[in-house]
Amino acid sequence: MCGVSPVEYSSGPRSTRRLNYGGDWQANAALHRIVFTQLRQDPRTQAYYERRTQEGRTRHEIIRCLKRYAAREVFNLARTASSAPSL
Repeated sequence: MCGVSPVEYSSGPRSTRRLNYGGDWQANAALHRIVFTQLRQDPRTQAYYERRTQEGRTRHEIIRCLKRYAAREVFNLARTASSAPSL
């Protein structure tokens, strides 16, 4: 999924998640551009960024969360567009 999905990483009793370095790099770059455009222009995204910053999240964690959200939105748009009847 474009390299933005978390991968389970565990060793013994410890279990955590790490970045998925696999995936489609071109799609990941497109999601990156979408997120940074939203951060510049969308007040809801800016508010989300500020809220997560105050919660103690790092910039990279916030960007990763926004990329996942953007990936879901793009997928839903593509799915509905492909299932629409042809005229």
